[in-house]
Amino acid sequence: MESISRISDLLESARELTLDAAQAARSTRVTTRSLPTAQLKKLLDSRNDREILDGLRRVIAMMYRQQRTLPFFSSVVKNVASPNIEIKKLVYIYLIHHAEQEPDLALLSINTIQKSLSDTNPQVRALALRTMSGIRVPVISQIVSLAIKKGVGDMSPHVRKAAALAIPKCYRLEPSTLPQLLEYLTTLLGDKQYFVAGAAVGAFMEICPERIDMIHKHYRALTKKIVDMDEWSQLATLRMMTLYARKCFPRRTRSAKHKDTAENLQDFYGEGGTQATTETEGEQITVLDPDLALLLNGIKPLLQSRNSGVVIAVARCYAEIGTPEYTKAAVGPLVALLRGAQDIEQIALYNIVSVCLAHPAPFVKYSSHFLVRATDTAPVWELKLEVLTLIFPHSPPQTKSLILNELEHFSRGTNKALVREAVRAIGRCAQGDPATAPRCMRLLLGQITSLDGTLAAESLTVIRHLIQLDPNAHMGTVVRLAKNLDSATDPQARATIIWLVGEFSGSNGEDNIAADVLRILLKDFTNESEVAKRQIVLLAAKVYLHHINREAEKQAESEPTPKDDGEAPAPLGFSPSTDHPVVRLWDYVLLLVRYDTSYDLRDRTRLYKALLAVPQLATLMLLAPKPAPQAPSPSETRKGFLLGSSALVLAGGSAVHALRGYEPLPDWVREGAEPDPKLRAHDTTGGEYTPEGRRAVPAAETLGDVGARGNSNGLIGTGAGAGLGSMTLDEFLAEDEEEESEEESEEEEDDENAEDEEDEEEEEESEEDEDDEDTEHEEDEEKAELEGFLGS
Repeated sequence: MESISRISDLLESARELTLDAAQAARSTRVTTRSLPTAQLKKLLDSRNDREILDGLRRVIAMMYRQQRTLPFFSSVVKNVASPNIEIKKLVYIYLIHHAEQEPDLALLSINTIQKSLSDTNPQVRALALRTMSGIRVPVISQIVSLAIKKGVGDMSPHVRKAAALAIPKCYRLEPSTLPQLLEYLTTLLGDKQYFVAGAAVGAFMEICPERIDMIHKHYRALTKKIVDMDEWSQLATLRMMTLYARKCFPRRTRSAKHKDTAENLQDFYGEGGTQATTETEGEQITVLDPDLALLLNGIKPLLQSRNSGVVIAVARCYAEIGTPEYTKAAVGPLVALLRGAQDIEQIALYNIVSVCLAHPAPFVKYSSHFLVRATDTAPVWELKLEVLTLIFPHSPPQTKSLILNELEHFSRGTNKALVREAVRAIGRCAQGDPATAPRCMRLLLGQITSLDGTLAAESLTVIRHLIQLDPNAHMGTVVRLAKNLDSATDPQARATIIWLVGEFSGSNGEDNIAADVLRILLKDFTNESEVAKRQIVLLAAKVYLHHINREAEKQAESEPTPKDDGEAPAPLGFSPSTDHPVVRLWDYVLLLVRYDTSYDLRDRTRLYKALLAVPQLATLMLLAPKPAPQAPSPSETRKGFLLGSSALVLAGGSAVHALRGYEPLPDWVREGAEPDPKLRAHDTTGGEYTPEGRRAVPAAETLGDVGARGNSNGLIGTGAGAGLGSMTLDEFLAEDEEEESEEESEEEEDDENAEDEEDEEEEEESEEDEDDEDTEHEEDEEKAELEGFLGS
């Protein structure tokens, strides 16, 4: 009978498995097809687990399609006590989603969930704890706190991880439970399992990131575990370690001394020569705290992470708390992120530009990765051009030539935005490396006759900046621009050329071309654009002012120097002759502007006329030397923002002040105010641990320590473990042969000793027999004497 019942059970199990497989193989369209409410409730109220699962899957699908599923609340929640874990998972998902809408009905299931906290299956216990903390009903905050306390002491690390993830949820549910949660968090931070400690760090950063005193004794253990954590825990730990380093490790520097060595007549072997050595003060070198160096070296393997966020977080640590050498190590992994998806590529470029602003030299060897491709979007190629201009001054000649050729190619394209950025990039390259300024100037001068007004205007703007950097070396360039004034059709380009002619209107005295240029421009003044008219009026004012100053100097030279006899000084104003052509041009400009329709132009002209009445004041206002304009990198506005932050991407231009939630790193702690380093001496881990909590000692470590342990125990230490790390294979085999020969000799000695022991045992046995006979004889005599005594 037992065999028949066993066979029937097997058949029933096979049938259930077949039905489950068929259910799983069905199309999702059939599974998610809506059923009438009554039929769904019938499935949920069934006693067959397969039907209940089918009903729950349909309800969950309706819930995620934003359909109304609240009427099924009672039918779903009553299945929370089902022993089937798949049913439990779906019920918990539904319960978390609708608990706020039906808090009273949700509280009815709390007792059942609490019972699941004592289930023998750790997966069920972890799932129950996660669900209880996810039910956002403030009444159960103390129950959730007790459940977390029970989960903290659980034997399963998965349950402890669920307890760590439940701590922030409980804190958001009821902030008054913070003291209890901090006790649980302190225990979880010291957990030997890396995934439990990682979840605890995430909870720490959410509820109490300022309590760095809780991290001291766990600092070194967390530093060793970080490479094994999951990506989310690694991000939280890296952020926490960055804050911890700023608050606990002062920034120490020392002045490095390098030696200048002069060798005189020193031969190949270094003999018979004199050597003079002098020490000079060098640059400041950052001195790292040993614990900080432990962190920076411990996170270096994370640069090979598959998660781009982790790579950027490591780069942030190196940039904010490390040294340039560590930042240089992160350059390659950052560039490797450009091979990812398009959105990741754009975010990676923002971070690359931020690093490149401070350390451009390490990016030079990766210059080919920043060449613009046809498929690049506008933000991507803008950032790539910016990187090329940043590394340009630090590049070798062949790389500089490649970059300029690239920029020249794009400056002649059809995309106006790309043309504008390429021309601006050429200007930044010329400012960054003055040696290449002539070539950049030639490239730009070839663009001013272009039919594209945007290209001509941008080229002239950049040319103006380059000319202002060295005005005396570009006199011929201004003359060339003036000759091309007729071919320049863009209003902004014409205005730029006219402004440059006015800036150089005082050179070469009366032989300057400014007056002739003014005369030609006034012929068609009425047809000029307003921006060009403004510059023509300014040019006329400058030409007239230079004429006044020259006439005043000639008059001062021709008149004798007045004696200081207390007479009043000469008046500041000076009226030149009205017959001079320059004066007539100025009067003509005043007449033209008087009848112009632009009130702004008329106001400007009246201002210039009033200034020219006092030549000294006009000279200070109009002819003052202009500072050379700087063309900073477009991302200068983002400088100072943390790598990996949203502010770094979104804070462009004036939008910086509109962002909320950004928290900069604190300043470095002042030396002498840092915590005692002895607080970090408590290290609870000695290596990696198994899921059961026991340390997993590597085989190499076990074999390598045999000799050391043997010597410490007073042994000779000549076995296979002694000095194993430094032995070769031949030595190891030779030692094995010696051990075998020693064992054979020991066995022969043991055999001889065994034969000797057998002979000795035989002799002892014969002696014992003799002793026994003597003893029996003595006992007989004693008995006879005793009998005789009693008889008498």
